[in-house]
Amino acid sequence: MPATLALPAQVSPPAFALSDKTPLELGGVEVMAFSFTAADGVVDLGPEAAETGAALGLDLTEALAAHRATGKAGEIVSVPVAGRGARSALRLVLLVGLGDGTDADFRRAGAALARATTDRDTVATTVAASGDGHALTAFVVGAMLGSFGFHWRSQGPEHHPVRRMVLAGLADDDYSGDLERGLELGGAGWRARMLSTVPSNLKSPQWLAEQAETLAREHGLACEIWDERKLAKQGFGGIVGVGQASATPPRLIRLDYAPTKAGRRTPRVVLVGKGITFDTGGLSIKPGEGMTTMKRDMTGGAVVLAVMAALGRLGCPVRVTGLVPAAENAIGGNALRPGDVLTQYGGRTTEVLNTDAEGRLVLADAMAYAVDHLDPAVIVDVATLTGAMKVALGQRVGGFFANDERLATRLFEAGEASGEPLWRMPLEPDYEDTLASTVADSKNNPGGPGAITAALFLQHFAGDVPWAHLDLASVGDSPSESFEWTTGPSGFGARALLTWLTGPEPLAGIG
Repeated sequence: MPATLALPAQVSPPAFALSDKTPLELGGVEVMAFSFTAADGVVDLGPEAAETGAALGLDLTEALAAHRATGKAGEIVSVPVAGRGARSALRLVLLVGLGDGTDADFRRAGAALARATTDRDTVATTVAASGDGHALTAFVVGAMLGSFGFHWRSQGPEHHPVRRMVLAGLADDDYSGDLERGLELGGAGWRARMLSTVPSNLKSPQWLAEQAETLAREHGLACEIWDERKLAKQGFGGIVGVGQASATPPRLIRLDYAPTKAGRRTPRVVLVGKGITFDTGGLSIKPGEGMTTMKRDMTGGAVVLAVMAALGRLGCPVRVTGLVPAAENAIGGNALRPGDVLTQYGGRTTEVLNTDAEGRLVLADAMAYAVDHLDPAVIVDVATLTGAMKVALGQRVGGFFANDERLATRLFEAGEASGEPLWRMPLEPDYEDTLASTVADSKNNPGGPGAITAALFLQHFAGDVPWAHLDLASVGDSPSESFEWTTGPSGFGARALLTWLTGPEPLAGIG
């Protein structure tokens, strides 16, 4: 019998600690890091940099000049050090550009420092001490996500994130809450990225459901899982149809969070995440090259799971239900055929003319279930849905649609604040006629403009509930290392949704 497939132990993000001491006062430090800025040719060293340079016999200003440093966010200048005496472990002083000192600049500085200290033991840095609590949060998020790694090597990972990062020089205020927020936001991004990166020979709908059950136990969430029999019995025709050809049958995952003082009148937000654990395109098969990233076609589901895990510690004031319709869109004798008609949850029928437009079929079922059973104040679905969005926005900005102006504003602002920018696209009613089918209520491949018509398809399943659709196909993969983004599945969306949901009044003015 072959051994049971199991994910190898993975690397962990750095451990962070707050300290009111200066880096010089800390023992066992391998790397010290300080911020700097530059304007009109004048360099300004950050907290404790000049004092540290003098104590070590280093002219750090001269080192910046020699490297022609510009001060842009994330720029790194390295100064080797031969440690001795009480600082025998010290090997390197790093100077980190802070740009204009915005939260985004601190996030980029954190990511750059994390990359520059890969495989190191301990770094002490005053970069976060150059800003306020929001800046510290952003710095921690950047340092965590810039450290992300995944491996399945027989000899273990090639590289490890820096083991420990001490945020030094923080003498005046208590930054523990800002650190905790950074850890939760960064941790959500890490979790979403990790789930999206796991190969699909392990990541089946059942495996994803098991991860959700574990997450629920660890974070005090209620959890319910529908198997293929329960899905069929209750009329989830989209989920069942998409997953029916796979050797690993579909699942519907439900997680529920409630704040400590929640009552019957506490409003509920429903998050719906596309959970296609691998997408061949079905009988409308993708070209081989188009399948190479399809293990991450459940990024929306990964984002929803990651958000649910962080809500409690970040103090979300509303109830939240996460729904992840999970299926593998496979090829086989039992696969959906072009021309088949599905009955979605709630009775609306869909003519399936392109089996590679499967994500909207599973999302529609979950959305209809939410409207029917959960009395949502808001529904937000999250999906890597259409290649058209990637054509429109490239790979650094996510697209979204919304039927409520205030909800649209909240999501846009949360994206800007979190470093996950979102651009609103139009729910243009002139394209509604393209959904028409000659045999069913609608068809699943209305054609171009593809992102808009997909959103119009989904809108029918939101009823009269305020609703937003995040089409993250544009940002599902990062094409290269770029600040906190690491090459590969991005987990984009978790920070933006958490930033919105954990604000003081996330639903004010919506509806």
